[in-house]
Amino acid sequence: MYRHFSIERRCRPLFCVSLIAALSTPFAASVALANPQLMSEVDTQTATEVSYANFQQWLRDFRQYAAGQGISEATLSNALDGVRYRERVIELDGYQPEFVRPIWEYLDTAVSSTRINNGLEKLAEHRETAQQMQQRYGVPAEIIVAIWGIESNYGSNFGDFSTLESLATLAYDGRRRDFARGELLAALRIIDQGDIAADEMKGSWAGAMGHTQFIPSSFEAYAVDGDGDGRRDIWGSIPDVMASTANYLDRAGWQANQPWGVEVRLPEGFDYAQTERRSSAEWRSQGVQAQQGELPNFDSAAIVIPAGANGPAFLVGANFRAILRYNNATSYALAVATLGDAIAGRDGIQQSWPRDKAPLTRDDVQELQRALNRVGYSVGGADGIMGPNTRQGLRNFQRDQGLIPDGFATQELLEQLRQRSR
Repeated sequence: MYRHFSIERRCRPLFCVSLIAALSTPFAASVALANPQLMSEVDTQTATEVSYANFQQWLRDFRQYAAGQGISEATLSNALDGVRYRERVIELDGYQPEFVRPIWEYLDTAVSSTRINNGLEKLAEHRETAQQMQQRYGVPAEIIVAIWGIESNYGSNFGDFSTLESLATLAYDGRRRDFARGELLAALRIIDQGDIAADEMKGSWAGAMGHTQFIPSSFEAYAVDGDGDGRRDIWGSIPDVMASTANYLDRAGWQANQPWGVEVRLPEGFDYAQTERRSSAEWRSQGVQAQQGELPNFDSAAIVIPAGANGPAFLVGANFRAILRYNNATSYALAVATLGDAIAGRDGIQQSWPRDKAPLTRDDVQELQRALNRVGYSVGGADGIMGPNTRQGLRNFQRDQGLIPDGFATQELLEQLRQRSR
């Protein structure tokens, strides 16, 4: 029977796992009761060995479960014999950067001149394949190449972690164990079907694989054999990589012959609290204008202002939403979109970013969330993430203070909230 361990970490991840595993034996438990200073006296090497043994027991249970789900014994042996617990994976899983990186800093790297030039070279090298996929799926060649560039820097950095070891470690001891367990089973199915050998299944610490970083369940759903060899190889076959990426976006709702969006100028007095999608005609009637040329004809489009009223604004349609299905972050979608524009020779973002605004740390965002809750703008838990509830609460506070309700958190707004909530 599959067992699911629940481990509370309040110290260095592996040591806590090791200690709990050690305390699971009757002898260790009796020592702990006799000696409350056990944590400082447990030999680290011994504790690590006990933890590893516990992981191996978990792996045996999971192997039995996977066999019951139809995975062949040959695949189970090839894939799981010798799989190790990877402490580094747990360290990365628990890592939270102190600062929330401003979008302009992210774009500086993601859409750098080097990445643009490398994208032009990759498109020239694989133009015939990219154009074939564009014709088949309706996704522009430059967008396919842009995702390749953002996800793995054109294959130069898609990770050298064993996907099986990463997912097994996360399923045993990660923050999202049920999710990782499902992805590990999907990885075994992929191996069982013959798409990739177990020792060649490599990727990021989190289990994303290959040139354009598919997790195993996405591979099963969207990966395509683009070169006709009977295998879906997103690690070594560029036709498979491009076909799979284009198929993903197509299935996510990509609309052929439409742009992702356009940078716009917003009129004086624009209501920044609007979050609804509207047609281009409706936005045009409010005075929204393209920075260059005309607004695209979208049936359903949103205004996106990732740095508030003092930064660039964009009118985005269905294709921007399709990119968000690949990675649900505005900064990511904007990076793919603008890198694709640059590779295609189109102009970049015209409006300047508010680079003088100091970023909020995660602690700052948590303080902002708690302050909004205290003064009556309920945003839910204080998790340090600027999600939609926090932005809506902040917009409501800004509106009531006579400020532009753009939902963009700044140090100045945080100080106002500090004063109000005292």
